[in-house]
Amino acid sequence: MDPVTLTTSRLVLRAPGPQDTEAVYAAAQDPDVQRWISDFPSPYLRENAETFTEHVVPDGWANNSMFTFGLFLPDGELTGMLALTMRALAVAEIGFWATKEHRGNGYVTEATLAAARWAFTQLSVDRVEWRAEVGNVPSRAVAERAGFTLEGTLRAATNNKGVRRDCWVASLLPSDVGLPSAAPYLPAREQGH
Repeated sequence: MDPVTLTTSRLVLRAPGPQDTEAVYAAAQDPDVQRWISDFPSPYLRENAETFTEHVVPDGWANNSMFTFGLFLPDGELTGMLALTMRALAVAEIGFWATKEHRGNGYVTEATLAAARWAFTQLSVDRVEWRAEVGNVPSRAVAERAGFTLEGTLRAATNNKGVRRDCWVASLLPSDVGLPSAAPYLPAREQGH
C-alpha cells in the first residue's frame, strides 16, 4: 500500500521520510522514549534514524505489515510517532510515543483515534491492541483516554533490551468508536447467565 496522510483538527499524520531523519534522531535522544520502547536502540544513533526513515517505514507500508505515521503540527514540527503493526488477521497492535516538548497536549490520543478509525474503515481491522510494559503510566493514560478497554497483565510478555517484563494489554474495537465491525462479533457470555 502507498502511504496515506490523515489529518485531525490539530495534526497531520504522514509517513516519516528521509526529510524527517534529523527530527526523529533528535526526539529519540529522550531517555524516556528509549526506556519504554522495547525495540528502540539505546543509545539511539543517527544511523538508526536513517534506517527507520529510509527503510523501516517505507518497507512496512509496501508490504502492508506496519503502517507508521509521524505526528506533525501543520507547520511541520514533529510531535510524536505512531505505528499500527499487523499481528493477525484483522488485528493490529498500536504503538506510539510523544516528543518531550509536546507531551501532555493530547496529540497522541488524537492521533490514536484517527489511526484506529482509519484501520477499522480502510484495513478491515476489527481489533486494535495496545500493549505497554507495566509501569508505563503515560502510555496507559493515552490508551484509556482513547477509549481502550484494559484487559489485563501478561506475564513476561515483552522483552525490553534483553529483559523479560510484564505488560498491560488493552483493546479498542470498532463498536467502541461507533463503527461497524468487518466480521460479526459475538461477545462471550459469563457462566451462569
